[in-house]
Amino acid sequence: MRPPLADLLDLQPHPEGGWYRQTWVSPETVTLPDGRQRATATLIHFLLPAGEASAWHRVASDEVWLAHAGSVILELGGDGAAPQVHGDEGPRVTVGVDLAAGEVGQAVVPAHVWQRTVSTRSDALVSCLVSPGFDFSDFELADDSRTDVGGDVGGDVGGDADADVDAGPVQRAPAGPEESPVDPSEPTNPA
Repeated sequence: MRPPLADLLDLQPHPEGGWYRQTWVSPETVTLPDGRQRATATLIHFLLPAGEASAWHRVASDEVWLAHAGSVILELGGDGAAPQVHGDEGPRVTVGVDLAAGEVGQAVVPAHVWQRTVSTRSDALVSCLVSPGFDFSDFELADDSRTDVGGDVGGDVGGDADADVDAGPVQRAPAGPEESPVDPSEPTNPA
C-alpha cells in the first residue's frame, strides 16, 4: 500500500525498499577518472515507512543524508565485497530531527560503503544528496548469499531502534558555525 506521504510527494517504490523521487540534478557535469560522466550532484526525497528496512546496498559516490521528518537508523557494513553485518552492534547513526535526543540532522556515507536504513517508530522522510551524481549503474544491492553475517540481515528491525553505537565511517556534519567543517579524510562520529 502506498503511504499518504508518497502520494503527496509523488514518490515511487525504490529498488532497495522505501519510496523516492529525484528532485534535482545539477546541470554541471564531471568526468570521473575512469571516463564516466556524471552530474556533479543529485538529490532525492526518500521515505521509509515505520516498521520497514531497506536492503543492504552501496553507491559509488559520497551520500549526504538530510533529515526532514521522523528518524531513520543508518547502518553501515564496511566497504568489502559484501556487507559486514553486526546486528545491533555494528556502526550506525540515527538521522532525524530530534537533535536533543542525539539524532543528527545530517550524516555522510562515504562512497562504496555498504548501508541500509531501518525505520524507527514513525515514518521517516529524508533527502539524499549524492556527489558525483547518482546513476543506477553505480548502485549495487547486496546479494544475501554474499553477505558476511555476524547479525541479522533481514527486514526485522530488532533491538532498540533508537539506540546508537559507534558510527564507524559515518561523518556527522557540523551543527553550526562554532564547529569546524568536516574533513572528509578524517571521519567524525556523533557523541
